[in-house]
Amino acid sequence: MPDPRAVVIELSASEREQLESWSRRRTSAQALAERARIVLAAADGLNTSEIARRLGVNVSTARRWRNRFAQHRLDGLTDEPRPGQPRRITDAQVEEVIVKTLESTPKDATHWSTRSMAREVGLTQSAVLRIWKAFGLQPHRQDAWKLSKDPLFIEKVRDVVGLYLNPPERAVVLCVDEKSQIQALDRTAPILPMLPGTPQRATHDYKRAGTSSLYAALDLATGKVIGRLHSRHRAIEFKRFLATIDREVPAELDVHLVLDNSSTHKTPAIQNWLTAHPRFVLHFTPTSSSWLNLVERWFAELTTKKLRRGAHRSVRDLNTDIRAWIETWNDDPNPYVWTKPPTRSSNRSPPTARESTNHDTSRRSALRTRRS
Repeated sequence: MPDPRAVVIELSASEREQLESWSRRRTSAQALAERARIVLAAADGLNTSEIARRLGVNVSTARRWRNRFAQHRLDGLTDEPRPGQPRRITDAQVEEVIVKTLESTPKDATHWSTRSMAREVGLTQSAVLRIWKAFGLQPHRQDAWKLSKDPLFIEKVRDVVGLYLNPPERAVVLCVDEKSQIQALDRTAPILPMLPGTPQRATHDYKRAGTSSLYAALDLATGKVIGRLHSRHRAIEFKRFLATIDREVPAELDVHLVLDNSSTHKTPAIQNWLTAHPRFVLHFTPTSSSWLNLVERWFAELTTKKLRRGAHRSVRDLNTDIRAWIETWNDDPNPYVWTKPPTRSSNRSPPTARESTNHDTSRRSALRTRRS
């Protein structure tokens, strides 16, 4: 028999869709999901007692949310604000913290800390932290940036990125640069191995054994690297490296080189060599924009995975390690693939790279790598 106190529930299409979405929640907002199921059951024509029995709730609970929906629709199913401790920080105090953070510095530091700001404005450290967090202020952080003043910045970006996105046929695209002054550093004591609960340990000081310079050419298509090590980085070494590239690239292919504006790349000797080898075409990155060269990302891989935590007693040991790492890389190379169009790459913001592994797939960037 129908309940005379039950309110008839009729739903619009949008209300039913929203209620069904809420009712499907399994791990969050269970109270809201239960209320949505009560209203959906009422809309299907069930009386309050049947709803309570089917959903395992009290009859008074089913009646309350049925009536609440009839009065306030979807808004009636959400919890009303509950009373709490009165607010003790005024808008004027919040404004003072924000203005001081953005427009002033302490007398004894370059930026505010939560403690120094709390002393300045008479609030607690946790209150200052909450205000900074609410407004996205992080005085302890500083980002670095560089503005390119190259008058042909846009033209060069479009040239290089266009080469990445649409490489020419019957040609090899090589990203070329040198990593100079690689130091052979040896720790003053042997590195202690990692143990359960203890990371690998190395002394903070070291002994210098000399430097080496690496010339590298990253193949855009395959990810393989042509590398040569020299004791110095002058135009004569760069000319020798160009000759190495000329020998290793098949003679029937043109060679497009992406490189920066280093003075060693533009000397008369280099110009004469390029004139004698017309298949070489140079594409220069804009001034202060070496991030556009994909080989820079490969240099970062080399530094992170081999050099930063390495120990070398001599330059010979350093060179041996670098050559071995290049051989290992070329056995299973990771080509970098540019994904951002040149019109969006012209905003002078340096891109990052993301490796195609399961450990880091959330960051969006202009580069990605793929297994060949």
